[in-house]
Amino acid sequence: MPEIKLENITKRWGKFFGVDNVSLNIPDNSFITLLGPSGCGKTTILRMIAGLETPTEGRITIGDTVVFDSDAGINVPPNKRKVGFLFQNYALWPNMTVYENISFGLKNINEEMPDVDIEAKQTGDMIRSLQNGNKVKEIVSECFDKNGKLDEKKALVKLIDAFSLSIFTAKELFDLKIHEAAEPNAAAQSKLADYEKKLEDIKKKYAGEGKELNDKFEVTQGGKVLETKRKLTKEEIDSRVRACSRIVKIGMFMDRYPAELSGGQQQRVAIARTLAPRPQVLFMDEPLSNLDAKLRLEMRYELQRLHVETGSTFVYVTHDQMEAMTLATRICLVNNGVLQQYAAPLEVYNKPANLFVADFVGNPSMNFVDAKGTQKEDGSFEVDILDGIKAEFVPEVKMDITEWRSKRDQADREKEELERERLSRKGAVEKTNKDEVFKYHIQKVTEQDDSLLDEPVITDEDYVIGIRPEAIDIEEDGSIEATVYGAMPTGMESTLKLKIGDFLLTGVIFGGMIYQIGQKERIEITGKNILLFDRRSGRLIANGSLRIKG
Repeated sequence: MPEIKLENITKRWGKFFGVDNVSLNIPDNSFITLLGPSGCGKTTILRMIAGLETPTEGRITIGDTVVFDSDAGINVPPNKRKVGFLFQNYALWPNMTVYENISFGLKNINEEMPDVDIEAKQTGDMIRSLQNGNKVKEIVSECFDKNGKLDEKKALVKLIDAFSLSIFTAKELFDLKIHEAAEPNAAAQSKLADYEKKLEDIKKKYAGEGKELNDKFEVTQGGKVLETKRKLTKEEIDSRVRACSRIVKIGMFMDRYPAELSGGQQQRVAIARTLAPRPQVLFMDEPLSNLDAKLRLEMRYELQRLHVETGSTFVYVTHDQMEAMTLATRICLVNNGVLQQYAAPLEVYNKPANLFVADFVGNPSMNFVDAKGTQKEDGSFEVDILDGIKAEFVPEVKMDITEWRSKRDQADREKEELERERLSRKGAVEKTNKDEVFKYHIQKVTEQDDSLLDEPVITDEDYVIGIRPEAIDIEEDGSIEATVYGAMPTGMESTLKLKIGDFLLTGVIFGGMIYQIGQKERIEITGKNILLFDRRSGRLIANGSLRIKG
């Protein structure tokens, strides 16, 4: 499977930039989630990679093939990019059976592909199946109903799944009546010799032509697989349909129509239909949003397993950060058309690049606390928080805030210069949706409309401290006194709103303890994943620990 590379991809409609200068490298066999709020540009990115949307500028490469380049005038259509699609709407044909839905696209394939000797393949599959007559009998024996009648359809499906056969080969195996023999191994061995001779004769025929069959029964000459432009045979179509149905466990539903299936089963059919043409990349746009919560959770496990079994590259769009965290090998977090962070899920959670990422990822959301202070000679920060509480933030890795600010200012100057250069080009327009510093929310007992407040004067002494709810512990000798303002027990944990002066902090307390509203407690902020943000730019400065001073 190929690597996907996006270089400076932009998509705009007039003055609105749906995607603004996004660059990404999506490694082979990865599971990438495009995450962000509605309207952020994540679906537009997916559609541009797939070829359903044309970028305004930039370059997209899938493997070694450039599929879009604005400068070179290249724009390969979607059907030539060898990609598969799975959307919120399953779009199954209601007048077709499950089998027909999955196989429909395969019948239209007409391209260069290896020459396969179908007779040799079926013979080889029969030889492989007849190696174990006892297993054949055991499988068929499981398909008798309570009245002792054999369910032939069920037996064929089980043989297909057990030996990875097509329906044609499964029927041939079933018709040998191995399952009726008193000694199934002996019966299988008696048939085996005929099939082995048949396969040997086919190989001798190719040898006479200076050709060979490889282990996939593809015709080779001089070690090279021979290819011709052709359509798939019925055997190949059926083998692919059965293989995909086996992966998503819908083998028994081949004769049913979509209306006779549950939502989860329809989803599985849509996945099988997408996998059957063997796409290089599988694109999914919120495919689980139509399912109920329990089924959605089950399908997440299925998608994880599917990714491992197929070895394909998955690009998955979602606004659900829980889906992104549990499924992805890397998360691409987008806001306002701008890439905010591209990293592994735990890195996004523990080291968010900025205030927006910190706020968006995590449930319950991160607590934000305004802080004012300076860095001391030993590298720690002495800060005031929560209306007068003295605290010390100690970075996990020693750093110099003056040097950090210098790099910040340099990056801002370079960004401004690039924007001036862009606006100087012919046809350039000023953006209406600019990437601005995220306006974080501080929880208070008395809420205020932030839009009515005057913009604060921010200095280099202004910071924001981010505290994950699980970093707040209730301890008998805790440093801060708090009052339980709200409590939501869920069994193994309780989510608390803790009042400190006029401020509220959200904490997740593990255990079956019951907390009453108004109850006084003492809390401690623990762990080394407390985050210090620059209030001016919203960027992460460092992660570390927070010590409350008496």
